[in-house]
Amino acid sequence: MVWFSDLISLGIESTADNLGIGIVSSDHEVLANYVKIHVPLEGGIHPREAARHHSEYMGASIKTALNQAGITMSEVDIISFAQGPGLGPCLRTGATGARALAAYLNKPLVGVNHCVAHVEIGRMATGAVDPLTLYVSGGNTIVSGYESGRYRIFGETLDIAVGNCFDTFARAAGLEYPGGPDIERKAALGSKLIPLPYAVKGMDLSYSGLLTSITSEYETGKHSIEDLCFSLQETAYAMLGEVTERALAHTSKPELLLTGGVAANKRLASMVRDIAEDHGATPFVVPIKLAQDNGAMIAWTGIIAYNAGYRTPLESSYVNPSWRMDQVEIPWRN
Repeated sequence: MVWFSDLISLGIESTADNLGIGIVSSDHEVLANYVKIHVPLEGGIHPREAARHHSEYMGASIKTALNQAGITMSEVDIISFAQGPGLGPCLRTGATGARALAAYLNKPLVGVNHCVAHVEIGRMATGAVDPLTLYVSGGNTIVSGYESGRYRIFGETLDIAVGNCFDTFARAAGLEYPGGPDIERKAALGSKLIPLPYAVKGMDLSYSGLLTSITSEYETGKHSIEDLCFSLQETAYAMLGEVTERALAHTSKPELLLTGGVAANKRLASMVRDIAEDHGATPFVVPIKLAQDNGAMIAWTGIIAYNAGYRTPLESSYVNPSWRMDQVEIPWRN
């Protein structure tokens, strides 16, 4: 792998409700990391509305990021974009913007797997070399580690992600959106553990039954919101802890990395640290600005993919909403 120095990559993240524009240099410096969040008026994410939001704010967001970085587009060497997985309309909006920039400015285009980008920016930010990664967000719940040229998945959700579970319950209970922070605050005041479904199936998890049960318990009116949040959080994270610990014991990875939007939760971070230390591994928690969906992670992964010889021709830059991280070849780690 030839490492081209003095490269600057502009990354576009648009897989869901976050429109992220990041600018990163090949010497590991995050020059800008601007995020414009689409907050729906009601309910969850509406893909077409989120896509319209991203389209409306794309130009202004790119200008803001360039201003933060103190550079012009002429100084950008690579255009990177999230090619998948994610919501189709949102992905297509980001890809269209990236293609337009690459074609007009005659810059190389690099399509990036969103999940792989979470791991790579985590490794860059923390200094982790070969971690087992627990990636938890509104759309993904995955335990993965690098082996034989790819990021292998050792466990994942079979239905909804843990972040989705929290957000959906928060809407039902009239809590703030996104639901994770408000649930964490209220859980800290709870003490009664309400029995809830614990669904670990081998190395995989299921959160739909947990969501149905906690919503039903809320509707009975028998429990305080603090105890409901405490019980939801403890049960959901215990499931994550079991799968993560088993994967760490199986792989004997020297490090354990926590990333994704849910990584901001202090209770989960504490559990991850305990698991790592029990198995002689070094724990790492990615800072929230780089753990949430953001453009810097796309920009950085674009740089290391580019340096490994990867390019995305315009005719092959179509998005893939179902692009699994274990389908991506990782030549930069060979």
